Amino acid sequence: MKGHVGGATIPIHDWSRVDTGIFHDFHHAWIEEIKRLLNSGVLPPDHYALAEQHTSQFGPDVLTLQSRPLEDRARDSLEPISDGSGGTDVGVIVAKPKARLAGETDLEFYRRKQNVVAVRHVSGDRLVAIVEIVSPGNKSSQAVFRKFVDKAVELLSQDIHLLILDLIPPTRRDPNGIHGAIWEALTDEEYKAPPGKPLTLAAYEAEMGVRAFVEPVSVGDTLLEMPLFLKAGGHVPVALESTYQSAWEAVPRRWRSVIEG
Repeated sequence: MKGHVGGATIPIHDWSRVDTGIFHDFHHAWIEEIKRLLNSGVLPPDHYALAEQHTSQFGPDVLTLQSRPLEDRARDSLEPISDGSGGTDVGVIVAKPKARLAGETDLEFYRRKQNVVAVRHVSGDRLVAIVEIVSPGNKSSQAVFRKFVDKAVELLSQDIHLLILDLIPPTRRDPNGIHGAIWEALTDEEYKAPPGKPLTLAAYEAEMGVRAFVEPVSVGDTLLEMPLFLKAGGHVPVALESTYQSAWEAVPRRWRSVIEG
């Protein structure tokens, strides 16, 4: 991973200053950096990340997948799962995430959603988590936006953990950001973004209910470390600022000057 230039941090940029194509290019670079980070030792040995193009409308995502024979037997346990060599889930943090807990659904959510199946397999392995970077295209129309929200709800109902990074300004379809729309779809409860913090980083822990860890941010802020859940009560930290910086360094200088104003 590239270091900070001169020890400085990179603030969140105003991506509304350029068209969708420029953000799309950055989007792919950031996805690649996050994938590289996760595979460089952040994930436990029995997990790996791929940059995958979904055939659904959920868009290009990092897919964190796993192949653990003991997972089914230990699925309902919060105890570390043995890897067969006397070890456990190396790297999985069972402490409270640094991100703040913004809400929690009740158990009835899972019972209501059991009839929805959204299973994804890559190389025959079970999908456990997704990192999604919201793009302007996800908010381009009511139909596309609704498909995004519905797909997120389906994935959560299937115990697929999500980390959604929304750096795109809210639209009339999501006045409180993507998280506001997802949370309302999950709970019928309204989420209000704090004044001056229209952008959202949201990590969802999905098993026997959904817990959302939300960090509201704005243009000019430094990105925070966010949790990526791999199982109930267990997550790995994702360094968003360093991966964002590495992706930013790949943006052509001609467009960096426009984005920086």
